Amino acid sequence: MATEIELKAHIDNHEALKNILGEKAEYLSSFKKEDRYYFLPEHSDRFPSGVRVRREKRTFPDGMEKSTSNVTYKRKEVREGIEVNDEREFEVRTAEEFEEFLGRLGFKPGDAKKKRGWAFCRNGINAELVEVEGLGWFVELEIIADGSYTATPTEGAFTEERNRLLVFLDSLGVSKEAIESRFYSQMLRGL
Repeated sequence: MATEIELKAHIDNHEALKNILGEKAEYLSSFKKEDRYYFLPEHSDRFPSGVRVRREKRTFPDGMEKSTSNVTYKRKEVREGIEVNDEREFEVRTAEEFEEFLGRLGFKPGDAKKKRGWAFCRNGINAELVEVEGLGWFVELEIIADGSYTATPTEGAFTEERNRLLVFLDSLGVSKEAIESRFYSQMLRGL
């Protein structure tokens, strides 16, 4: 179980921001991610954000590649334009097998999303510079809350982590006005 505190912001010049991130943070890998969300139509209240099946391929600085398939369920909330997600995630042997399993349980495929980009890390902040197919370029900044959080972080802890994200965003030369509070799924549906 993890609590993510994250923001995403629109980017105009991804090459310039990639250079800035390279100076301010440790480069981890390039990546491609393909997500498909599955929903249980007759029980949409139990899984409102759906179950995400992700196929991911990462290429590391040494040229090594790693492909994984992960399943994620998030209880999502937006506070002051910042996402706070209570997340459950685990790896599966193959995405196809798990998708078949979901189908047998009655889940139906929904939204799909493709992302590519680069991952960085600085002082406990994960930063990804991503192109979301159909939406453009974003920078995503995320803090995985430590084990002291049992669910949603307290207001004081949230404010502290939010401020860390905003300070880092500012150091990248990205304004707060560029923050996007909608989920990608909402944006892809035109909401």
